[in-house]
Amino acid sequence: MAASLLSKRNVVLLGFSSLKSFIPLVSGNNVLQLIAGYNPKPIRLNLKDPYIPDRNSEKTPEWQKTEKYERKLFARYGFASGVDPVKLWPTAAQLEEIIQEEKQWHPPLEEMLKNIAAKQKERDDKRLAREKVIAENMAKMPKMIADWRKEKQEAKRKLKEEKAKKERLLAEARDRFGHTLDPRSSKFQEMLAELEKEEKKKKKLLKQRKREEEKGLTPSAPAAEAS
Repeated sequence: MAASLLSKRNVVLLGFSSLKSFIPLVSGNNVLQLIAGYNPKPIRLNLKDPYIPDRNSEKTPEWQKTEKYERKLFARYGFASGVDPVKLWPTAAQLEEIIQEEKQWHPPLEEMLKNIAAKQKERDDKRLAREKVIAENMAKMPKMIADWRKEKQEAKRKLKEEKAKKERLLAEARDRFGHTLDPRSSKFQEMLAELEKEEKKKKKLLKQRKREEEKGLTPSAPAAEAS
């Protein structure tokens, strides 16, 4: 009973005149659903006395004087509308615009297939290029890992050498001055500059001796050191 009353109420609210277009259906959740069959009423045309607006009248709205409305009148009443069908055909410019719009938004099947194939080829090319880059990087991976390990070892070695050099300089400064110096003090910086100067001189003498040995000359290192 409640379902029947609910169906009648919904029909009245929706503006349907009968219950024949509704099929009651009860789901598993006991919820009543109404399925309506759309049966529109036929348009009743007054072909004996159709309404044809007067284009020359000031009382006629402007939208009823357009070609669009004339097409509507001719579609509804045919020749009884008094509209010349020749006027309803698009002009050459309008026809060209329609053709271009048709080509843009509704291309032929052959062109659509070409576009699909081109897009698929573009995706395949991008995928192959990405796979090539990945393969090249994977091939370089062992060398990259070896270079990274080498750099880490080199950094550790330099850090170790710098630490040993700092300790050696501090020990030499302690032996020279009889006490430990602050590495930021002026005395330590002067000693460091002097030692660097002596180090450069030794390196220069070693290079000179090496060149003389390569030329087959007697090394003149003792004379140079004496000077």
